[in-house]
Amino acid sequence: MRSLILILLIALTPSVFAQELTSNRQRDIVFRSVNVIPMDRERVLENQTVVVRNGRITAMGNEGKVRFGKDALVVDARGKYLLPGWAEMHAHVPPIDDIEPMKDILTLYLANGITTIRGMLGHPKHLELRSKINNGEILGPHFYTTGPSFNGQTVKTAERGAQMVREQKAAGYDYLKLHPGLTKETFPAIARTAQEVGIPFVGHVSFNVGVWRAIEARYSTIDHLDGFVEAITPGIDTLAEQETGLFASWIAYRADATKIPKLVNALRDKRIYVVPTQALAERWLSPLPAEAFTRDPEMKYMKPQDVQNWMNAKTSYISNPNFSQEHAGKLIHIRRKLIYECQKNGVPLLLGSDAPQNFNVPGFSIHNEMKYIVAAGLSPYETLRTGTVNVAAYLNKPDSGVIKEGNVSDLVLLSGNPLTDISQTRNIDGVMIGQNWLSRAYIEEALKKLEKH
Repeated sequence: MRSLILILLIALTPSVFAQELTSNRQRDIVFRSVNVIPMDRERVLENQTVVVRNGRITAMGNEGKVRFGKDALVVDARGKYLLPGWAEMHAHVPPIDDIEPMKDILTLYLANGITTIRGMLGHPKHLELRSKINNGEILGPHFYTTGPSFNGQTVKTAERGAQMVREQKAAGYDYLKLHPGLTKETFPAIARTAQEVGIPFVGHVSFNVGVWRAIEARYSTIDHLDGFVEAITPGIDTLAEQETGLFASWIAYRADATKIPKLVNALRDKRIYVVPTQALAERWLSPLPAEAFTRDPEMKYMKPQDVQNWMNAKTSYISNPNFSQEHAGKLIHIRRKLIYECQKNGVPLLLGSDAPQNFNVPGFSIHNEMKYIVAAGLSPYETLRTGTVNVAAYLNKPDSGVIKEGNVSDLVLLSGNPLTDISQTRNIDGVMIGQNWLSRAYIEEALKKLEKH
């Protein structure tokens, strides 16, 4: 009982937190009578016992057939569903010098079952954060980080682009983050140097580079479907960037769906992963008004000024002379079709939502993303793979993404079956990150502290 109480209080007292981290390494944590969705294929293993010790799944089998230690922490999971934890592959952590606010964001991710994040706007302090997460000093998802942005302002010449690549590789960043504004001169230098030193580049596709050059240069991931709509829009070579709108929002109604096969085949053949961030488009660039999202309960975890800024951005978009509800609807439609065709034709998708960003609250936005991916035509199982199995393959982590003996114990416990209803991903009963079990009571208490209004 003492250990259980400690688990519920780890957010309250740092010293207690440290004690519980230590004790969990020495004892079993057991999920009894649980339905396991292992994610090796679409199935449910009913009435299982799953045993975790020191960050690994040490045993799994039918209830009553699996042994565990007498001092184990036993979680009664009867009627619940255990899955691998999800990844947020287009996350944002504050790019500032103070780690403390970063911890709040990490809590929002963990509370939503996200056990891996890829930070997409790097900062030197993120290297320290990654180290402290890895050594257990800070509780958070596994953290991969890009370096500071490569864009039209930070990269004026090819020489500077190459120099930045070498600097960020030497600093220890996991990826390079590319933003708009790169040119036909600066982008090749960045891509060539990145391949020479062995660091992947990810993110946006600059308009003057275009998706075909991006594919040929072997982006590690292309995020936001950036450049995809432009690539299937006739006459794109006659337009200036400002005429196309954000993610081609002003011209998507002209897109030619018959050109999609050429695009998805090229992505598949070059083995380029795609992070759709469809939630960003569906919430910011859709025909729906801001009020459709500002009432969402997770907005209470954002500062009122941040929500107001998001409303202003939405109002600015809708009031633009180029906006029409019909064209905005066609943008969402063609993006959904692109996502579906990627899945259908073997282009690997990764789960990511771009939070915090317009109406996307960290952690919570991943559940919106999964809903929109299902709306694009993927099954719930295919959608769950984008945040588990596909991420494990992308990160080259064969011991994750699937529940089986020997794999890491990054897990989420749900009260309902997401294979039949993807919205069940929101009904979280607890999260396992390494050797740490975060119960529903712990999560509720931690979230309560993060409410801003």
